[in-house]
Amino acid sequence: MRISLRFSVVLGLILSAVLSGHLCARAQSTATLTGTLTDPSGAAVARAAVSAERLPAPGNLQRATSGDDGRFTLSLAPGKYRVRITHPSFARVEEDLALTVGETRELRIRLELERLAATVVVSAHAEPAAVEAITAPISVVTREEIEQRQSVSLAPLLESLPGFSLGRTGREGGVTSLFLNGGNYNFTKVLVDGTAVNEPGGAIDFSNFTLDNVEKIEVVRGAESALYGSDAMAGVVQVFTHRGTTRRPQLILLAEGGGFSTARGAAQLSGLVGHLDYSAAAAYFETAGQGPNDGFLNRTLNGNFGWRFTETNRVRLSLRNNTSDAGVAGQTLITPPDLDQHNGLRNFSANLRWDLATGSHWRHRLAGTEAYNRQLFDNPISDFFNPQDPFCNFPHSPTAVPSDFCDFPFTVRNQLNRAGFQEQSSYLFRHGAVTAGYQYEVENGWLSGPHFRRNNQAGFFDARYQPWRRLTLSGGVRAEANDSFGTRVVPRAGVAYALRDGRDFWGATRLRFSYGQGIKEPSLVQSFSANPFFLGNPNLRPERSRTFNAGVEQRLASDRVRVTADYFDNRFRDLVSFGGSTFFNTDLARARGSNVVVEARLMRWLNVNGNYTYDDSRVLKAPNAIFDPAASEGNRLLRRPVHSGNLILNASFLRMNWNLAGYFTGRRTDSSFVAPGVTTIPGYARFDLATSYEIRRGVTVYGRVANLFDKQFQDALGFPALGRDFRLGVKFALGGE
Repeated sequence: MRISLRFSVVLGLILSAVLSGHLCARAQSTATLTGTLTDPSGAAVARAAVSAERLPAPGNLQRATSGDDGRFTLSLAPGKYRVRITHPSFARVEEDLALTVGETRELRIRLELERLAATVVVSAHAEPAAVEAITAPISVVTREEIEQRQSVSLAPLLESLPGFSLGRTGREGGVTSLFLNGGNYNFTKVLVDGTAVNEPGGAIDFSNFTLDNVEKIEVVRGAESALYGSDAMAGVVQVFTHRGTTRRPQLILLAEGGGFSTARGAAQLSGLVGHLDYSAAAAYFETAGQGPNDGFLNRTLNGNFGWRFTETNRVRLSLRNNTSDAGVAGQTLITPPDLDQHNGLRNFSANLRWDLATGSHWRHRLAGTEAYNRQLFDNPISDFFNPQDPFCNFPHSPTAVPSDFCDFPFTVRNQLNRAGFQEQSSYLFRHGAVTAGYQYEVENGWLSGPHFRRNNQAGFFDARYQPWRRLTLSGGVRAEANDSFGTRVVPRAGVAYALRDGRDFWGATRLRFSYGQGIKEPSLVQSFSANPFFLGNPNLRPERSRTFNAGVEQRLASDRVRVTADYFDNRFRDLVSFGGSTFFNTDLARARGSNVVVEARLMRWLNVNGNYTYDDSRVLKAPNAIFDPAASEGNRLLRRPVHSGNLILNASFLRMNWNLAGYFTGRRTDSSFVAPGVTTIPGYARFDLATSYEIRRGVTVYGRVANLFDKQFQDALGFPALGRDFRLGVKFALGGE
């Protein structure tokens, strides 16, 4: 017994010595990589994926995940490694390093928010912020959603979001306007990678705005002039284009064709080379349309190039160009078709931005922007005429037909330009951010000859503060000095409160409230026109808005269901109207209503999204409505339905995806401008079906049927929409990761 005990003790000592020696030898033959990850405010970043790839042999990966304190640890063999850090809300970080035997290396990395992530909102504040910190109602559309629906143009996609209604004078290529939360068509500021693309005075034609190379779309509802100045009366739409993210170049090619002699092709090349990321795309779309003079041709070029000096010192250049030509058949439900009228557009935008950090808390941005619109509206000869009307005494085409209306020949050439510079500096701290900035912009216009110019400048302040975890406060103010209306000061404020946390069946509850004031400068014609029939008024005041938004967000069923409901109350003052032969600030209007959104992941492969908008708009004052009785006091605002909604079902299983989208709208007030007795557009329901199948990795075939049940409807009075339209295509994705 005693011998056995001694033997056991001796054996244990021998084994301990051997094991200790082995562990020590192993510890001396490996290296340790540790790190701490924080966000721009200095808070810890949890659940970030960390990988170390042995170089030069690819594929040998060691992985870890950061904890709640932002720390991670990896035990690695000595050698060279490429360390990658990824998180859905932050920009990817790559760092090459070499480790020696027994070395312990510690990294302290501050991650920058990924501007293209679905969980990050860029447009609501001067600095990007997580969705949970936004106090205004927002919508985010990702590239995945665009591809599931096979959307080609921006306007129909935005129409599927809550609060939007669409007016389109015709089919493909018809002048296209969007109305947000009851605001006018020129009350929404639209930006492409930070550059405003509205015409001076706010108008924008979405007819040739395609989604080629678009990665993400953000919509912020409510007056945002405190941050964006003129035009942001009812909200902001910002479009972000694709950036290269893969070391191996990625080439995407697609070709499709379908009904009405439609053809479309596109190519996109993107990637990373050293410190340079690049993405370039070209697209072509052509259709013969449905009926005479209904053809449309559109070409798109886009480039997005970034150079990284360091992780916090970057330069980026974004360029986009759209060129289109559309036949305009006119209001064929009221008049004979126009056989020779055309609209030609060329829209260009550029943004050169430098983002840099000076220290751990300061962020700075300098940006130069330019956008121009070239327009040709041409109707050289009359295709129909009223023989009883002496004003119809124009040269007629040989095929001109008698009518109750006149086809007035005209040719209009416009060139509009906005060029600007902006500087802003932000101080980021643990519980928020404070930003101050300055903006200068020059607007030029050549309207069928005469040149008009307007110089504007502004200073702004924006702040976001989270005094404790559940509460977020935001506020801002802007002083805008405009050549047309002088200086105006506009504020905004908001609050968001997490009433309840949780991820069980009855999940988190968030409340939010926002208030803002908006301003919009007059158009160049309204201010400067010398035409005696449309004489400009240099004394016009800015159009103004006041918006309230109050909402609640409720998550259910372990976050598989999200329900949001927002109430809005918008008032629009000093609206510009036309009376006699000039323009006046006389009109007053309001819009009240609600947007309700339900998003549900019913099964792993099935998502259902629905939204409903109630928009009770009203003209409160319109003394010059004798020129358009549809805009008289007491009427609802033009082309804004009281009831509208969308229902989208997306099923993805095996290698197939099916997407069914339904859009519903009630009756709308409108004006034909030629037949005063007709003042409403009937409501309708429209369905679109899209499907795709991945034959093998990188090769996908797809098809889409728009207006599945061949519904006859109109989005502008007298202009019939396109009937059932089908398209089939194939997409190749080569390279990438």
